[in-house]
Amino acid sequence: MTLTVEGLVKIAMTNPINAEICSRLPALQLRQCFLTAGCLFQPVWNHQTNLPSEWGVKDYDVFYFDDDLSWEAENEVITSAQRLFRDLEVNIEIKNQARVHLWYHQRFGRPYPQLQSVRDGIDRYLVAGTCIGLDVETNGVYAPYGLADVADGVLRINPRNPQPDLFGLKARSYQARWPWLHIVEPCICGG
Repeated sequence: MTLTVEGLVKIAMTNPINAEICSRLPALQLRQCFLTAGCLFQPVWNHQTNLPSEWGVKDYDVFYFDDDLSWEAENEVITSAQRLFRDLEVNIEIKNQARVHLWYHQRFGRPYPQLQSVRDGIDRYLVAGTCIGLDVETNGVYAPYGLADVADGVLRINPRNPQPDLFGLKARSYQARWPWLHIVEPCICGG
């Protein structure tokens, strides 16, 4: 299957939750606001498997970038989003990418660099082909590794965030839901 940007957006928007989120998010007036992650690429896998577009989507990730690094500012956005989306009855995860470095190590036990943009956050997904975001303002797609891996069901480690153990867990989680996906095992090469 050849997957274009237009094709990705069309398939992703067959999930009515994605369409609703994108239509409502501008009301929050968030800087660099992107819908991202599984809610975009998993509908493609569902399309290829003849499953409903929303099947297997655990949550809907929204990234934005605000220079105010306080928890209070992010919590205000989260609370506003909860009110805006309460009728959708799905898990919507909203994260200020400017703050991730402040809490990541405590939560996951690993260092995390200070990001300069939402795109930097998308660049850090564990699986290269899943580094995809939809800019809510422009409907532009950011996919630094292209769309071929998603179209072909290929799961390979992200060279910008090489964590083989976490990659393996994430890839096997996807493969458990879509057994036809192919995991490219990362090369553990000696120096």
